[in-house]
Formats: sequence, structure tokens, C-alpha cells
Amino acid sequence: MRALAKHFGEDVEKWGVVGLLHDGDYEETKSDPTQHTLKMDQWLKETGETDQEILDAILSHNFAHTGENSPKNNLEWSLYCCDELTGLIVAVALVKGKSLANVTVESVLKKFPEKDFAGGVHRAQIQECENKLKIPLSEFVRISLSSMQSIHEELGL
Repeated sequence: MRALAKHFGEDVEKWGVVGLLHDGDYEETKSDPTQHTLKMDQWLKETGETDQEILDAILSHNFAHTGENSPKNNLEWSLYCCDELTGLIVAVALVKGKSLANVTVESVLKKFPEKDFAGGVHRAQIQECENKLKIPLSEFVRISLSSMQSIHEELGL
């Protein structure tokens, strides 16, 4: 998310916070995906968070499950598309020696159409990067992969 914020000339810290917090309620809501992001929204408000842009972005993350809070700006669409892509990139890294250093844009794009590979990854959600963010898929992969590679130690890959 930070790399995408840089790409768009937006607030890197804010986008980074959204990226870190958007799945914060996953463990408590995984049995009922319709509640995902609602708890995080509630928790943030209880702690005094008032930045509506952060709250809206987190709520938009669950649009695929609820059909509510459709992403409406670059921050929200970036989160929507990038979340699925990072899962695909991690899956590619796991089969390439458990190392992001072994992953290339080409290797991610090669696995992209293989529905049996990382079957839980919603490719159509990633591909929205082209329509909603005006970033070609290969460039979107490059931005995300490069960013993940820069923090590979923190990611354990």
C-alpha cells in the first residue's frame, strides 16, 4: 500500500496504516465474512479514530463479501486489488524456494491464469487494477512485488 501511495503521490503513512489494519479483525470474523471489517471499524472508532478516509477504506475492503461500501477512490481500489495480489505473490514465493528474491514479475504473471494455483486468490479482483486504477497488470505486479521484496525480512520470505 505504501508503494501504491507513492505511485499516486498520496499519503504514504495513511495508506500504510490502512494496509496494516484492514485485516485486523480477521481472526474474530473468519467464520462470518460478512462481519469482516465491521469489527475493525468499530474498534478504531472506540479508540478515537476519526479519519473517515481510513475508516471508509477499511470498510471497502470487504465489498466482495457484502456488496456494500464499494471502493470509490484510489486508496480503496488499491487495497481491494492489492490484497489479493499479495496472496498470489506469497504463493509464488513459496514454490520458488520460500524466497521473494526468486520471484519475478514474469513468474507471477505465468501463474496468474492457473486457476489450480493459489485457488483462493480472486484474479478478477486483482485485474480491476487496470480499470479502476489505470495501472496495467504487469506494472501493478511490479509495484507490489518490488515493495514486498524490499521488506522480505519482515515478511519472512
